Amino acid sequence: DFAVRLLRDRPRWLADAGTPGGLTAVAATTVLGTRFSALGWQTLAAALLALAFALWPWLLVLVVRNSRRPMPGAVFLCCVATEGLAVLGASLAKARTVPWLAHTALVFFWLGLALYLLALSRFGLREVLEGHGDQWVAGGALAISALAGAKLIAAGSAGPYLWNDDDSGVLRTVTLGLFVLDLCWYAVLLVGEFVRPRLHYDVRRWSTVFPLGMTAAATLSIAVSLHMPELDVLGQVLLWVAAAAWLAVGAGAVA
Repeated sequence: DFAVRLLRDRPRWLADAGTPGGLTAVAATTVLGTRFSALGWQTLAAALLALAFALWPWLLVLVVRNSRRPMPGAVFLCCVATEGLAVLGASLAKARTVPWLAHTALVFFWLGLALYLLALSRFGLREVLEGHGDQWVAGGALAISALAGAKLIAAGSAGPYLWNDDDSGVLRTVTLGLFVLDLCWYAVLLVGEFVRPRLHYDVRRWSTVFPLGMTAAATLSIAVSLHMPELDVLGQVLLWVAAAAWLAVGAGAVA
């Protein structure tokens, strides 16, 4: 739909591209590419990485230029899109044993964290109680950041020398810290849903499903990469929670 609008309605495309939601084009492309990489289709995954990388700077500049305070949870998509590049880059680096790609992914990992802090400074905290679903991206951005950290750790342990012991230690510490912060956001946002229930359907509720699923994926990936099998059960539980949320939102969409 994003590409079709570019061809058929350029003014509308430019207007949409200047909103945080425009970065979903990058995020979705990297998620799809990561899935293809997991299936062994590395050439297609690499093509999607190139496409996402080409879109990323232009959309990011438009979003940052047009952002104001306070912003809804979609503002964290600047982090999500950037960390998506890190996840896909690290996945390809592991699959094809390409050190430079892992190092590039590491740059995007740290850049994504910087963009998270920028987004946090513009995020309206009242969205926790008043948001229509996209406030959950505040936690989802940390989840995909933790996933990127886990993928980078996995890339370093699967092939040529990438990180020394200090580098690996920093990555492990930061990844676990991001994971804990994500769970804290998860709890805060869940409390917000109980304090101020918003049961009516809103298309932005799909932005609730993504962070739930990403938290589950990050948990399962960390369990493997950091050799913490005790997290596997938590990851499975969170995966079922995400599936239930997907069904609930889907039911609301067709009701």
